[in-house]
Amino acid sequence: MLLSIAALLAGLVVLVWSADKFVEGAAVTARYAGMPPLLIGMVIVGFGTSSPEMVVSAFAAWEGSPALALGNAYGSNIFNIAFILGVTALIAPIAVHSSILRRELPILLGATLLTGWLLWDGNVSRMDAVVLLLTFFALMGWSIYQALHNRQDALGAETEQELETSAMSFKAALLWLVVGLLLLIVSSRLLVWGAINIAQTLGISDLIIGLTIVAAGTSLPELATSIIAARKNEHDIALGNVVGSNLFNTLAVVGIAGAITPIPVAAEVLSRDWIVMLVLTVSLLVMVYSVSRPGNLTRWKGGLLLLAFLAYNSWLFYSVVAK
Repeated sequence: MLLSIAALLAGLVVLVWSADKFVEGAAVTARYAGMPPLLIGMVIVGFGTSSPEMVVSAFAAWEGSPALALGNAYGSNIFNIAFILGVTALIAPIAVHSSILRRELPILLGATLLTGWLLWDGNVSRMDAVVLLLTFFALMGWSIYQALHNRQDALGAETEQELETSAMSFKAALLWLVVGLLLLIVSSRLLVWGAINIAQTLGISDLIIGLTIVAAGTSLPELATSIIAARKNEHDIALGNVVGSNLFNTLAVVGIAGAITPIPVAAEVLSRDWIVMLVLTVSLLVMVYSVSRPGNLTRWKGGLLLLAFLAYNSWLFYSVVAK
């Protein structure tokens, strides 16, 4: 048990550090390759910050724990909106200026509704996984188009400003890209091993472990990115980081895991976790499109999101204790 806890903690620490280096290396490498800043912000950073969820869920599915993979993806989405945006808005209210982000939020809602439809039969089959991945690639095509035709968007300006602060050379960026990816793979394998062993020892389901400890751990890169961005008044990066990550989690993370092995969906996933994810996504859309202060995530809205996070985790705790 102690070895499993040590593996879980060590995996989380190395995972967060390696993900940060991987994202930084990928973003700077893309800049040297001449990629538009908006495309880096929408695709590279979004992919990079979601890489922990992607690798962890893939390993979990490969190791025969698909429920852990599903819990990690949906738990991360809930953590991203309720906790990360809640904390970030309390530190510094988020003013949304990017027109692309405003268009991405309804797309995120559509992706969430699509997953609900696919979960309805109690199984994420390989065909369902193909649907999710095809939708993801179509979305990536749309993102590339938007980035190439909306170079003046606020998100692109903030990303360019952030990249200019990096003094990393091209060789250093490539090195951290490779090292970050390798450590990401090793730490993810260690984390999954520890999480599965802890769940089996305590008699807790892989789903609950995925929704809580693993989801929070793999979402720490998003937490750091959003808080730092908000403190620098890079508000669109703070929100775009979460929206992009949730799109990756909903479509690519679950799609990859489902392609590796079909995922049986417990009844509570649809009646509890997906519902909470849907309600939070709708709430975020309403907050950003608010009539009173359009585009602003104020401190009181951040407080509401944090209360929702506490309520959801209390629900999870009760479901474990009540068994």
